[in-house]
Amino acid sequence: MSARPALLFLASLGLIGCAHRSPLATTDGGLDLDRVVLYRSGIGYFERRGEVDGDVLRIKVRKDQVNDLLKSLTVVDQSSGKTLSVSMPLDPQTWANAALGLLQPGEGNLAGLLDALRGTEVVLGLRRKRVRGRIVMVEEIINEAPEPLVGGGPPIDLEESRDYKVTLLRGRDLEVVRLSQVRSVVLRDGDLALQLHRSLDASAGEGMFEQVEVAIRLADAKKHEVMVSYVVGAPVWKPTYRVVLPEGDKGEALLQAWAVVDNVSGEDWRDVTMSLTSGAPIAFRYDLHTPRTIERADLSEAGTRKRAAVAMGESSYDEAPGGGEGAAMASEAAGYPEAEEAMDLDDAGYYEEEARKTASKKTAKAKEKERSAGARPSRPAPPPSSGSGRGLPAPKPAEPASRGPVLDRESLQRSMQADARARSVSGLTAFDLESRVTVPEGTSTMVALVNQGVEAEQTFLFRPGGAGIGYEVNPYRVVRFRNSTPFILEPGPIAIYAAGSFVGEGLSEAVGAGSSATIPFAVEPSIMVSQQREYSGAEMRIVKIVRGVLECENFQRTITTWSVKGRSADRAYQVLIRHPKAGPDYTLEERPPGTEDLDGAYLIPVAIAAGKTEGSVKVVEQTPSHMTLSIWDGRAPELINTLLRVPGLDPAAREKLQPIITIRQTIGKIDTEIEGLKAQQRELDQRANETRQNLEAIKKDPRAGELRDRLSKRLDEFTRDGDKIGRHLVELQSLRLEKKIELEDRLQGLDLRAPAPEKKK
Repeated sequence: MSARPALLFLASLGLIGCAHRSPLATTDGGLDLDRVVLYRSGIGYFERRGEVDGDVLRIKVRKDQVNDLLKSLTVVDQSSGKTLSVSMPLDPQTWANAALGLLQPGEGNLAGLLDALRGTEVVLGLRRKRVRGRIVMVEEIINEAPEPLVGGGPPIDLEESRDYKVTLLRGRDLEVVRLSQVRSVVLRDGDLALQLHRSLDASAGEGMFEQVEVAIRLADAKKHEVMVSYVVGAPVWKPTYRVVLPEGDKGEALLQAWAVVDNVSGEDWRDVTMSLTSGAPIAFRYDLHTPRTIERADLSEAGTRKRAAVAMGESSYDEAPGGGEGAAMASEAAGYPEAEEAMDLDDAGYYEEEARKTASKKTAKAKEKERSAGARPSRPAPPPSSGSGRGLPAPKPAEPASRGPVLDRESLQRSMQADARARSVSGLTAFDLESRVTVPEGTSTMVALVNQGVEAEQTFLFRPGGAGIGYEVNPYRVVRFRNSTPFILEPGPIAIYAAGSFVGEGLSEAVGAGSSATIPFAVEPSIMVSQQREYSGAEMRIVKIVRGVLECENFQRTITTWSVKGRSADRAYQVLIRHPKAGPDYTLEERPPGTEDLDGAYLIPVAIAAGKTEGSVKVVEQTPSHMTLSIWDGRAPELINTLLRVPGLDPAAREKLQPIITIRQTIGKIDTEIEGLKAQQRELDQRANETRQNLEAIKKDPRAGELRDRLSKRLDEFTRDGDKIGRHLVELQSLRLEKKIELEDRLQGLDLRAPAPEKKK
């Protein structure tokens, strides 16, 4: 059998094996499932309870549910035990990313793999010998005889065939072998072999066919009664309704509502308390299992081109200020000895031997884990329900005393040991863990940082555009809290719990110490928000006049009315409106009570009184822009007239402005008349020029005597009219100069401040 069919055969066996595998349970750790809460956003909240003997609780989690579990896992210990850390192996797919590209599952072939390994030393096993050397090249051959022809004779017709030649270099010798004759390949490079193994590990199982073991370390090696809760993906429950109409046209009708619940978790939900939530809590995927790396600049050569200059020392006669010594922090890495294994790759049975060793080790470890888990046996299955089978069986009422720990603030705070402290290092905030944390190789570890109370409130927040598709007019349910810890909370997901259950999750930006944050976590469809916007025309007014220079202010107003309609409540509530600013130069004419400033927006509350269903607020924004105008600007007379109509103008200022506006209006009329006369003068000059051109054209024509006389008279009229207009222009310009001098004299000592305008109601 050639190499390629052998590989295809092995791959087909792997696919057949996967086809008959059943999905594993979401979690497997010996804890009984006690509570299930299903949501309409594709998630489910689960609680497990049981007893654990020892300081480690081990549970197995389906690989496709690891990320959801990491961002929502909560452990409550009734015996006041402390949850120290949560550990698990790294994502095998991450290891595979370090392997060669051709080693990815389902891609490439043996020839391509060997060609990609040029320069690598291998041992090729043939039928009767073994060839060792470094790969030089892999060549494809088509329709080439397998063995050279001996003797004469006609050529043998061969069917089209493809094969490869592999050239190996050992010392000074090159040896060529055919890939179809290769029965085994041994990689001399141990690192490369490890990469191949890791790639195969990554493709061995995915999603529902693979589990990851999560180890939860508890304080004190004793018996613990624990409750584990988490949020993972789950099918949404589907409502279905029944309406029975009355016999007549009017009357009492019957409405029935049912829910269809799908259980695809891979385990039975036996004797669980079930809840169905009709809200829309925010839920999303967030990869916390895969390690992330950030590309950093290579500054290895940064210091090689530097040379320190010699500087003369100086003496200081001032007493040096005293300073305290900084706290020293020592860290010690715990080592893990590993047995070194010799690899004799020339041994043909190497991989079989290693496979037997690995299988025996895994079996021993699995037995040890079962002994250390100490989980109590599962409860017996409940008796079948006596219902009709069309709906969900009614869960057994749970006694408060037998429920054990509950998911409330006190229990969570007792069950978490956060011994981190904040320290500033060059403007950064360092998190110092008082307890030592062990992070074994190939695991991901979670540790506690903050465990203290903060001021928080639950309210509603509306952003323009609503809460998403289908919720364009609905606000968010939000939690507002103040970060009273000394830490800077970095961006990340936040899971929100209330009344002993998961109610949603949100994503926060960085929150500094002493800052407040508003986190949306669900949608409130019972409240609707609308807006109406109006724009007022531009208004310009004089702020002051100094020596004929007018300082003016221009206003444009935007009036937005926010209206909120919601349910009638026994007590008053409010909806926060995130009102975006109308522009960079706009300011609030009057701040509504409780308004907060945001980046590019305002946070404005709309109050709904108790027993009411509506509330509104009006937001008036205006943009003041200042400009400077000369008294000779065409807009100046109208602006001064507007100023004279202001009721609060000082009488002395009014007395000074009245003659100024009169003179300015007179000059404006003179300017208008001058412009009209100049236009007439230009027209006369143009017509006179045309007449001269016509006279020049018929100057030598003896038959055009009469026409020449008529044109000459017309030219004389144009000249007389032009002279008359010119004399009038001189008179007007002289008058304008007099008025201008008079106006400038009156403006010489003028310094006037206009009164502030009255606010519009």
